[in-house]
Amino acid sequence: MDKLIRKIREELHLSQTEFGEKLGVSFSTVNRWENGKSVPNKMAQIQIFNLTKDRYETISEYIYDRILGAAQSIELDEGRSLLYHGSKSGIIGNISPISREKCDFGRGFYMGTIPEQPLTLISDYEKAKFYIVSIGVDKFRKIILDTDIEWAMFVAFNRGKMESVKDTAFYAKYTGYRKEADLIIGSIADDRMFYVLDNFFMGNITDKALVESMSALKLGQQYVALTDEACSDIHIEKEIVLSELERLYLREKAEHNRQTGISYAGEICKKYRREGLYFDEIIEKMRKEN
Repeated sequence: MDKLIRKIREELHLSQTEFGEKLGVSFSTVNRWENGKSVPNKMAQIQIFNLTKDRYETISEYIYDRILGAAQSIELDEGRSLLYHGSKSGIIGNISPISREKCDFGRGFYMGTIPEQPLTLISDYEKAKFYIVSIGVDKFRKIILDTDIEWAMFVAFNRGKMESVKDTAFYAKYTGYRKEADLIIGSIADDRMFYVLDNFFMGNITDKALVESMSALKLGQQYVALTDEACSDIHIEKEIVLSELERLYLREKAEHNRQTGISYAGEICKKYRREGLYFDEIIEKMRKEN
């Protein structure tokens, strides 16, 4: 917190006295914040955010850099991969594959290759905690999904969008994924991708528009541990508690990403709206083939 307060003040080009005057506190209070001898209370953190809300881009990048710096300081044993996980209330007890059933790749323990997505995911929750974790990926059976229609149809399967073809080999293939793998690896579907996916499932865009949007947005990868065996190999390397102030900047960044991503994806969808197949056409095709 002390380094973040200093960074914010320097972004405003203010002395400690001037910064304190803006917030209605004394020079000594700001000095104690920046020396780590005390922290601003929740109300003061909200005041600081409101004072610098228009600088959320720079400050949120500073927060990301702090996380990445913490990750780079971790020394891993050979064969282990470093990943990120966000929890709304913290991990209690053993790590288990117990997320909600209708997530992208079904129930599991979700980890990502970039910190931004899990950080923004938990930014609304006061008790949120962020984790840097590691896993020995090569120890386990895994399925890797490319950023293509196969990925999108597996997400559709896990979200209950394919019940009308439940008795087909097409459906059975995706059921088999969970039996054949300990880990599933594929693109992250953040708020920007949710918009595109929903439009695909509703029949507003084709598979071609969907795939082109996925590629253009350049999302990170998510690693989902499906089994207890895979979860038991996940090590928590570092736990990071987010302050109210950090969560406010991350929330602003998340909303900005969502709006700009939706706009960008919308333009791509328009470009490819006449190419490819719609979701219901794919489902009908699979029904006829089976």
